[in-house]
Amino acid sequence: MITVKKILGHSALAALMLVLAACNSASEAEPEATLAPGQTQGSPSPSASASAAPSASVSAAPSASASAPASAAPASSEPAESQVPQATDAPEEGMPPTAKEAASTVLRALSRGDMETLASWAHPDKGVRFSPYAYVDTATDLVFTRDQLKGLMKDSKPYVWREFAGSGEVIKLTFAEYFKRFVYDADFMNKAKTALNKGLGQGTTLNNINEVYPKDSYDFVEYHIAGVDPSAEGMDWRSLRLVFEKMGEDRALVGIVHDQWTP
Repeated sequence: MITVKKILGHSALAALMLVLAACNSASEAEPEATLAPGQTQGSPSPSASASAAPSASVSAAPSASASAPASAAPASSEPAESQVPQATDAPEEGMPPTAKEAASTVLRALSRGDMETLASWAHPDKGVRFSPYAYVDTATDLVFTRDQLKGLMKDSKPYVWREFAGSGEVIKLTFAEYFKRFVYDADFMNKAKTALNKGLGQGTTLNNINEVYPKDSYDFVEYHIAGVDPSAEGMDWRSLRLVFEKMGEDRALVGIVHDQWTP
């Protein structure tokens, strides 16, 4: 009986050791069999991964936003030109422009000798009339169309522009010469006072601008410099009047009237 019990004892012990060995083998194989997608060998077990999920999602958010910033998406989907700032040299007048805004743009063009811009403002049918003095002579003042204005600065042909005040001598000059003498002959851009539909300079020459260009259909902007040389005591004042016809809500340049002190 003792021998049988010993045999049975050894058998039970062997069976127990086999069970323990099987359990150890199963526990060692378990991580490899239960790896979650994206896990590598040595990652936490499924139960550990489940408990760590919230913290993992929080830590993943910054890296996701860093790799694809939210602000980058719209920029890549918009046309490139929408990101380019407007040209700083764009016209300053409104849409439609006021008389002063239109005059400011035209005066800037005159200060630069920019005939292309000047031509773009010229009346499409009436062109632009040039008067060397305050009196606008509709019979003899020269008028130029848009197309003519573009090339006038390079035109070598002398034109007759009425007569000099005081002497009565014929004013015969190329456009470039006339421009320097009877258009932009002072720094109107930086030194002039400005007025709308009001004369600032008054000489001995009759000013008939409101008769030729009635206020109900026209506006004029005057640029006036009280004196160029202080020693002249005001006898060298200058005025430049830019006349615009009202065309609906828009405006077109019809006259450039120069004025100055006359004997």
